[in-house]
Amino acid sequence: MTSHPKDATEKLFRTMAECEKCAHHIHLPVQSGSDRVLRAMNRHYDRAAYLEKVALARRYMPDLVLTTDIIVGFPGETEEEFEDTLSLCEQVRFDAMFTFIYSKRVGTPAASMPDPYTRADKQARFDRLTELANRISGEKHRAYEGKTLRVLVDGETGKEPYNLSSRTSGGRLVHLQGAPSLIGQFVNARITTSNTWALYGEVEK
Repeated sequence: MTSHPKDATEKLFRTMAECEKCAHHIHLPVQSGSDRVLRAMNRHYDRAAYLEKVALARRYMPDLVLTTDIIVGFPGETEEEFEDTLSLCEQVRFDAMFTFIYSKRVGTPAASMPDPYTRADKQARFDRLTELANRISGEKHRAYEGKTLRVLVDGETGKEPYNLSSRTSGGRLVHLQGAPSLIGQFVNARITTSNTWALYGEVEK
């Protein structure tokens, strides 16, 4: 599920933890690690409050898969403020980040804000952020190698040798080798290898 951080409460986390049919996966968009930028975005929370929510959610669900949205290059964002975003990402270690370069929307307050930075400046920052996101994702995926996960087989990849696609309870993509008749079933998958984007495994008999 997804939630604006201001609406993500202890009750929500507790309910997710106690509900056996609720996946331990939440999309909690942070947008920026800088308090000044968050105020300019009218986000109604600050860095510390966001980090407290993350810590609380993980206390209820130690196996939580946490994803987020981040905007790079909001008008006037300085290099130091962008570094604040990088440091927050290092601290939280999101399972996946959906990253965007700010684009002007006519009629919004941000559209008229002064912005001394060029598109090239913003692209360079965006590239640094995606490099960080990919590194963290790769590290998290490697930690699953050798483990057995319960997955739901949801389709075919059209590629060999890993011809089936499946998902963990946290939404992680796992490619498997197996018969198409497994589609729609839960199976135990032993993870044998991984990359930045997915896990690869074998169906345990």
